[in-house]
Amino acid sequence: MLDDDYLPIEPIQKYLHYLDSVGRSPNTIQTYAHNLKLFWEFLRDSKLDWLEIDLEQLSNFIHWLRNPNSSVISIEIQVSKRSEKTINHCLTTICGFYEFQERIGATAGVDAYSYQLQPGRKYKSFLHHISKSKEVKTRLLKIKEPKTFPGCLTPEQVNTLVESCNTLRDKFLIRLLYETGLRIGEALGLRHEDMVTGKNNEIHVLPRLDNVNHVRAKSGVERTVHVNKELMQWYSAYLIDEYPEDIDCDFVFVVIKAPAKGKIGTPLAYKTVDSLFRRLSKKTGIKVNPHLLRHTHATELIRAGWSMAYVQKRLGHSDIQTTVNTYVHLTDTDLREEYEKYLHRQKGANNE
Repeated sequence: MLDDDYLPIEPIQKYLHYLDSVGRSPNTIQTYAHNLKLFWEFLRDSKLDWLEIDLEQLSNFIHWLRNPNSSVISIEIQVSKRSEKTINHCLTTICGFYEFQERIGATAGVDAYSYQLQPGRKYKSFLHHISKSKEVKTRLLKIKEPKTFPGCLTPEQVNTLVESCNTLRDKFLIRLLYETGLRIGEALGLRHEDMVTGKNNEIHVLPRLDNVNHVRAKSGVERTVHVNKELMQWYSAYLIDEYPEDIDCDFVFVVIKAPAKGKIGTPLAYKTVDSLFRRLSKKTGIKVNPHLLRHTHATELIRAGWSMAYVQKRLGHSDIQTTVNTYVHLTDTDLREEYEKYLHRQKGANNE
């Protein structure tokens, strides 16, 4: 991070170095760096010193992020330049930055938090009655995000995406994400030793810090994901027909032909997968990204009656509340099916 004089911004450099030291992924650090760059631009435009910022001035950062053109005053309602989720992520970064600076004694920090009893949660743990009176730390600066349903793919749409792929590698990647709910970073970090075939078909997701393609397993916790025989047959077909021979690489997903970004046999990177999904979206008319396949898998498990605890374990969430908040959705189809079941039960009761 450089200032207007092309000199390193020391407080930001220290914070990013700290994030790297505690094992945050390169993508996370890059996102945090971008958020801090925006904050430094806000400080410059507002003629503020980062060491003397207060809560009121920090709240003005929200307006700065929203305003498409801060130099123009308009009486018309303007569309925010950034989404509520993006703004909240920026605020999380800045609050974390000031917490770190306070810990190392660089500043007194910003009083951006309050302590309150645990707020209402959809999911109550078994020992909730013991901890419900415990105060939790909450951030004062947080805007309300609209609850949007990202949607789910149908099995037919997934098949369309698979058929639109040009290689077995890409077909296998689509099937893998759909049938396991793996994060894209977890999939791109898989090694051949993680793929267990035979009597027990399963995939071991291991947190590794030495991936040369800079991908990470987000949760940092090892887990096993059970899969069916058909998915492993896709894996075997990819290995037999397309996987490069005589390469010094044990990654499952690698560059298989030129021209491509990277040398043949090198592990796939995020950018290559992003390009694949953009091509598939354009070719099929189905707007898709890797996380939508994860979301679809989780939703199908919940609709099939899986316990939330099992879904949490399979997806690798550290907190079951994350699973509930992110993946429990009721569509019009769900409501109609439940209503039809209700009518059927009512009709049966009336005939008795």
